[in-house]
Amino acid sequence: MKGRNMYALCMAAALMTAGLSGCGAGSGQTADATADSVQNTAQESEKEADNGEVHLRIWAGEEDKDLIATIADNFIAEHASEAKITIEWEPMVEGECRSNLLGDVLNAPDVYTTTDGDIRTIAAGGAASEVLNPDEIRENNLESAVEALTINDKIYGYPITADNGYFLYYNKAYFSEEDIQDLDTILDIAAKNDKLFAMDWSSGWYLYSFFGQTGLKVGLNDDGVTNFCDWNNVNRAIKGTDVAEALLKIAANPGFKSTGDWLDGIKSGDVIACVSGVWDESAIKEAWGSNYGAAKLPCYTVAGQKVQMACYFGYKMIGVNPYSEHVEWAHKFADYIANQDNQELRFAMRGQGPSNLKAAEAPEIQQAAAIQAVLAQSEYSELQRLGANFWDASTTLGNTLAAGNPDHVDLQELLDTAVEGITSSTVQ
Repeated sequence: MKGRNMYALCMAAALMTAGLSGCGAGSGQTADATADSVQNTAQESEKEADNGEVHLRIWAGEEDKDLIATIADNFIAEHASEAKITIEWEPMVEGECRSNLLGDVLNAPDVYTTTDGDIRTIAAGGAASEVLNPDEIRENNLESAVEALTINDKIYGYPITADNGYFLYYNKAYFSEEDIQDLDTILDIAAKNDKLFAMDWSSGWYLYSFFGQTGLKVGLNDDGVTNFCDWNNVNRAIKGTDVAEALLKIAANPGFKSTGDWLDGIKSGDVIACVSGVWDESAIKEAWGSNYGAAKLPCYTVAGQKVQMACYFGYKMIGVNPYSEHVEWAHKFADYIANQDNQELRFAMRGQGPSNLKAAEAPEIQQAAAIQAVLAQSEYSELQRLGANFWDASTTLGNTLAAGNPDHVDLQELLDTAVEGITSSTVQ
């Protein structure tokens, strides 16, 4: 649980302070009928509760505070003749939503923000209500976004973004559009200028980018808990050791740094290119001004060939708690947050790319470099479907390679150990 600091949004749209809950990350698994079994009960409860006053709670990120306030104000005003509505926002880290929902679903909020990577587990745990307007959701949103939230032909959330991936940011004062197509060139230019290309190899989310287009695979087994992984494969055209050797060569380049603090480096002038997502666009734009650039990830050299770097790509969504005392109102609010106008507002206030087809056609979104970069990169991506054991094992592998394999462990042994950890049947 996090410290309490939330606001209520009511008819007069007044902000007030109240208490808070926090929210965790995790793997997906097959959804069962638990959510459906409680929805009728919640709707019956709502018939008794909706006699003039409706109080809704929403979990959303701290960075979404002003956006949710604006959307809630408008929702309340639009429905003023139907009910006296109050909407209470509680700060929540999206990556923590799953564990807190499932840990205490009866006291969880009516509406919450989460990602497609967690919705299967949330739905399986009975904390996600099936959308009430599936045909409309399918018609209005990217097919891939809807598919990401669909479990056993049922949609368990309202998509709000289609930009949860990573790509290349670069400083145009140093790189041309041709330069940024190849990582070797990027590293050479950075080194010659005593500057850096930054990327976080301590995160398996980013480390995956070097494996994703090589034919080496990692993903979630049908049990929804354990992983499969052949990053140590010795029989493919590109072997696991080929990738490891390529990463060691990159790590040894003086123009490279493995770090999650690229923004500090950008602000100091040390970092002139990095791998990140739309969440960093405003800060990078401010630092680089007219030299700001964004594009899909480059190719890198492995086993004597150029291979396009990959990424995980995902979607953010609004979910509804089937135990809500006002489940129909919760669905109305969730659907409202996800509509075209509010996805355009989300872009204007938060710089996030829409899943709504019409919103994506807006000129300002078509001209947004970061949004166009992540969409271009999405062609070389897959959904993140990973069990919990992926993270620690991949972090160890990434850190070891970024440090140059200081203990000189045989690369096949290093990969075998990583794969053993990734595919382990128990949470470590």
